[in-house]
Amino acid sequence: MHFTVCVYCGSHASVPQSYLDLAASVGTAIAERGWSLVWGGGRTSMMGEVARHARAGGARTTGVIPRELVDREVADHDADELLVVETMRERKALMEAHASAFLALPGGLGTCEELFEVWTARYLAMHTKPVVLLDVDGHYQGLLAWVDQMRERGFLSHASMAALTVTTDVAEALDACAAG
Repeated sequence: MHFTVCVYCGSHASVPQSYLDLAASVGTAIAERGWSLVWGGGRTSMMGEVARHARAGGARTTGVIPRELVDREVADHDADELLVVETMRERKALMEAHASAFLALPGGLGTCEELFEVWTARYLAMHTKPVVLLDVDGHYQGLLAWVDQMRERGFLSHASMAALTVTTDVAEALDACAAG
C-alpha cells in the first residue's frame, strides 16, 4: 500500500516566513520518504508551500477543495489530482479517505477543526491512523494547555490524550506518522 500523509496547515497569506519554510520542509521530507500528499488544495501560503515542495521532490499530490473556495484560496491546478467538492464536510471526508496518517502544522481555525475531528475519531476508534501535531515553536502551547486542563477536570481521559502525538521536529513528526 502506498503511504499518503494528509497535511493540515494555514492558508492565510500573511503568516511569517518561518511557517512557510516549515511547510516547505515538510513537503520536501514527504517526497524524500517516497510518500504522497493529500491537502486542502490551495496554492497560497503554507498549503501552497507544502504541495509545491512535495511535487518538486517527486511526491504525488492530491488536493481537495470546495468549489466555493477555488477562487478564494486560489486552487492549486498543478496538483496531480485536484478534487473539487461542494462542502467542507465532503472535503474533510475525501482527505481522510485518501490518508494513511494526519499531520497538523501551525494554522488557524480550520486547521484546529480538522485536527480535532481526526483526533476525536482516532480516540473513538473510528480509524486507527496516526494523528500528529507538529508544534515547532509553541504555536499550539495554549491550546494544548487548555486540552490538558480539560483532562485534569475529568472531561478527557489519558487515552484520548494518547491518541495525539505532539512533536517539535519534522523528521520526528513523519516518523510518528509512519508508526501507525
